[in-house]
Amino acid sequence: MSTGGNYYFVIVGHHDNPLFEMDFSPTTKEVKKEDHSYLNQFIAHAALDLIDEHVWKTNNMYLKIVDKFNDWFVSAFITGSQIRFIMLHDCKNDDGIKSFFWEMFEMYIKYSMNPFYVQNTKIISPTFEKKSSLYGRKYLVG
Repeated sequence: MSTGGNYYFVIVGHHDNPLFEMDFSPTTKEVKKEDHSYLNQFIAHAALDLIDEHVWKTNNMYLKIVDKFNDWFVSAFITGSQIRFIMLHDCKNDDGIKSFFWEMFEMYIKYSMNPFYVQNTKIISPTFEKKSSLYGRKYLVG
């Protein structure tokens, strides 16, 4: 189910603010010296309008690929409360990304039900980060 591409995942809140971000790359590839985090954030932010348009065209939460920028595909998932999960990826892996989104959605719901979590704020949790990394290895980079 997993492939060997690069992935950038971000959860975007109601005010287009990032709630959580994480990069996934295969362990076999050497780490590039260039930092593409700002480019990834730019691509994800630029895709928000397209994602909002796609929401009106379907009843599905998983929107598949909604945009392409150079070598990066942009896939999206929308929760019932309009929180957007965005995945930038450089290879097609629809089944893995869909499974990853569903696992992250379930984990986000559990996290957001915590009475100490203020909705629409940055997610700061080592457990959330660790599980995200686990799901990324399981479904994305293997």
